[in-house]
Amino acid sequence: MELENFLISENSTILDVLKKIDKMSSFGTRILFVKDYKGVIKGSISDGDCRRGLIKGKSLNSLAKEIMNVNFTFVRKQEYNVEIINKIRTLGLKYVPELNDDGTLYAVRDFTDGKSYIPVDAVLMAGGKGERLRPLTLDTPKPLLKVADKPIIDYNIENLIHYGVEHINVTVNYLAEQIENHFKEPYNGQKIKCVREEKFLGTIGSLEIIDDWHNDTILLMNSDLFTNIDFESFYIHFKKHNADMSVAAVPYNINIPYGIFEIENTREIKGVKEKPSFYYYANAGIYLIKRELLSLIPKDTFYNATDFMDKLIELGKKVIRFPIAGYWIDIGKPEDFKNVQEFARNLGRM
Repeated sequence: MELENFLISENSTILDVLKKIDKMSSFGTRILFVKDYKGVIKGSISDGDCRRGLIKGKSLNSLAKEIMNVNFTFVRKQEYNVEIINKIRTLGLKYVPELNDDGTLYAVRDFTDGKSYIPVDAVLMAGGKGERLRPLTLDTPKPLLKVADKPIIDYNIENLIHYGVEHINVTVNYLAEQIENHFKEPYNGQKIKCVREEKFLGTIGSLEIIDDWHNDTILLMNSDLFTNIDFESFYIHFKKHNADMSVAAVPYNINIPYGIFEIENTREIKGVKEKPSFYYYANAGIYLIKRELLSLIPKDTFYNATDFMDKLIELGKKVIRFPIAGYWIDIGKPEDFKNVQEFARNLGRM
């Protein structure tokens, strides 16, 4: 939607405001943002503000600036304030203006239906051969294999768009042309940039070849995951703990159906644990990283995310884990691909 649709002059009449709000109601909003002659946003105005103004004696010819809400909620461009995001959620606000430093309108953020925005650059790794899924991947790159009639990668692109990620890169190598053609046109209005790896660079090495960054935080993920991870919660958790890197994690437990001996000196039994369970967190292949640390990635070298984690820990950097609360499926083997088809069909019935 064009930004101008959300704007109205402070010198417009209440009647003008109501007419424009009536047009905007078809888009699911009944609020406008009031600008002065320089385009600076001075307040917000809703049909409720108009009604309250009329009740207090204003006329339909009274001006918008006389009844606008000057204590409106907004966010600053490139400034992500967790408290404001929580306020938006608490108040149930649907559309929130994002302002430039001079107070003019940069964007209108959509918070309807759980949508949000997070200031990250996303990178989806889509260059692998998917050898464990052959013969399915002999002629089709793994990210383009369809789950319930939609390529795997599209689910992740849609989730990123849902959370307002504006800069999305996809690194490609194996059967690269197919993925490049898939994203030749904008996806749901969003431009997706494909970046070619001339050789395989591991699960994080390809970040070194991307030079067009827009934010201070990088979201890196495997493109062939089937997950509904809450990217907003992931990002808020990352900022709250002032981490250098956060690794999304999935719980993994092992149940042993037998009594297990506690052994000392290789043969002496000191006790028995009856059918113990062991709980772990496994790497989910989704990461948040401070952009300033990307210089630590060696150039033109095969380098995995786990190597990068080890390097950060060695340097005393803060590496944390974020537990995924929703579903997460790694489509690595043919049985995984079969299972995810049934899982996706069941989701469609909910």
